[in-house]
Amino acid sequence: MQGGERYNSISDRLKEEFGRKTVKLGIDAGFTCPNRDGTLGYGGCAFCSEGGSGELAARVTGGSRMSDSISIQIDRLSEKWPDAAYLAYFQAFTNTYAPVGVLRQRYFEALSDPRISGIVISTRPDCIEAEAAGLLEEINRDHFMWTELGLQTIHRSTAEAMGIGYDVAAFDSACRDLASRGIKVVAHLILGLPGETRGMMLESVKHVASMPVYGVKLHLMNIVRNSRLYGMMPDYVPFASMDEYIGLVTECLEYIPENITIHRLTGDVPRKYLVSPEWSYRKRTILNGINRRLKEMDIRQGDKCI
Repeated sequence: MQGGERYNSISDRLKEEFGRKTVKLGIDAGFTCPNRDGTLGYGGCAFCSEGGSGELAARVTGGSRMSDSISIQIDRLSEKWPDAAYLAYFQAFTNTYAPVGVLRQRYFEALSDPRISGIVISTRPDCIEAEAAGLLEEINRDHFMWTELGLQTIHRSTAEAMGIGYDVAAFDSACRDLASRGIKVVAHLILGLPGETRGMMLESVKHVASMPVYGVKLHLMNIVRNSRLYGMMPDYVPFASMDEYIGLVTECLEYIPENITIHRLTGDVPRKYLVSPEWSYRKRTILNGINRRLKEMDIRQGDKCI
């Protein structure tokens, strides 16, 4: 942890790697998901939006090129960060769920752009076949890369209720396989899933912290209008207040070893889609509250790790 920071932020780690601010460019490469094409189900996981969590990603359509999608993102962000380095972030849906030849073409098309310094691939742990894992290993040898695995929760009851379609054993297997290949793994957890207590959420955090992960994403459960969960539970509110969420996140950080990078502490949802928590869009306020709580209580990442 650098400069008195109380947690190991990925922004600091990337600045060390590339010597400047580094920004992920969200890309929708046109993939789908086994929870959408009928293999496991239709409509996605209950909490997932119609855009597969990629509402802000630039889509690569039939006639467009990857460079066009990259340019869209850079044009949108360059005024705020004119001298940034860029990572191609395959964000929407399941980005290893295609024939390996298609994956290779898409990944290397992004990496061939001289403006791109590395690649991030978001996927499900049950959708990494041996050939895809080999391709990721090949890319990782010559490029900066990490792979994001959506775990969300270790609790079977929650996973089944949300229709996720895999369990913690699938995550553990994929995480260990990728780590054994030298590939950085970032685990994604959702805080506030229906039916989960504070203790259950902390159990998920502790499990991930025991795995060979490079990073962790803690995502505030957002109810969005175009999700199945909104239809199932339109009045569900995951946290009674912003302060309650801030308190949980600060405790979560205590159980994550300080060598693990922290990639997210809340969530990003366009306000027009957001139902609850109604304060979720106030990302900067939430992050400021977390940092203030850490300082006031003299808490640092990993404080409760043995």
